[in-house]
Amino acid sequence: MAKPEPSAEGPAEGRGIGAVLQLLQAEFDGVTISKIRFLEAEGLVTPARTASGYRKFSAADVDRLRYVLTAQRDQYLPLRIIKEHLAAMDRGLRPAAVGPPVAPSSLPETPGLPAAEDFGAYGTELKLTRDELRAAAGVEAELLDQLENHGLVVARGNHYDGDAILVAKLAGEFAGYGIEPRHLRLFRTAADREAGLIEQVTGPRRTGQTEELAALAVRLHAALVRSRLPR
Repeated sequence: MAKPEPSAEGPAEGRGIGAVLQLLQAEFDGVTISKIRFLEAEGLVTPARTASGYRKFSAADVDRLRYVLTAQRDQYLPLRIIKEHLAAMDRGLRPAAVGPPVAPSSLPETPGLPAAEDFGAYGTELKLTRDELRAAAGVEAELLDQLENHGLVVARGNHYDGDAILVAKLAGEFAGYGIEPRHLRLFRTAADREAGLIEQVTGPRRTGQTEELAALAVRLHAALVRSRLPR
């Protein structure tokens, strides 16, 4: 008979499969260890393994199991669709109550000028397709084409990040005033120069000092623009 896996959990090691079962049984009737192992075999969850081969489930693993079991129970979704949903969520899309995960319609924005701690908080970890970017930013394909042609929106590999959403949304608002993407190239040029100056000081790796200097650059840029407007 196979030796049962330990159910004890530790703060660093994660939960054993027995502890995970106890958590899930309180929410889902009929869930068993065999069911959890089956979902692992199907690639829906990939817990770490100890040197002895025991499964150790992280909090993220448990959340994935909850998502799978909820989708099966409440939406009657097949595993193939659920797997697609999980892959989308791994790209930073948020779960939807019904249907597949979607890109956030808005990203965190701080009133006024950003502080250093706000940099990196705008969803740069997102990995959106072109259609997902358009839907999240609320822009037409023609505008997005122009933004890419002028280097204002840039794909990272085959995907776009959260900064691309903000740039596209702001460009859409500029377009409402008759300002086209070609007119916005001066912002890109200024940003390139400011980023280059910061990199000269901090080096190519992004650090806390990089965030602080970036916040200062944005504040200075805003102050200079404001100082040149009619009183």
